[in-house]
Amino acid sequence: MRIEHDVARGAAFEILVNGTPCRAYAGETVAAAMLAGGLAGARRDTAGRPRGPFCNMGTCCECMVTIGDGDNRRRMRGCLIDAAPGMMVTDG
Repeated sequence: MRIEHDVARGAAFEILVNGTPCRAYAGETVAAAMLAGGLAGARRDTAGRPRGPFCNMGTCCECMVTIGDGDNRRRMRGCLIDAAPGMMVTDG
């Protein structure tokens, strides 16, 4: 849960997660924005169930997402990538 009161943070902006707008703040990771926005399913297991961040420090790879669009797409660990305005994120 994102702390909303008495906190100084960077400017708010939106990223798109599977086409859904998700609020993020400057200095926040993609995984943190997704978790706070209720979009914790970063990837799917072999049965199609959503998986989300586990360690949130880049070790477990449960937060793998695809960032970008068209030919400019890369699979990355969402907990290690800072969110940026207009970023397009899809399930890993």
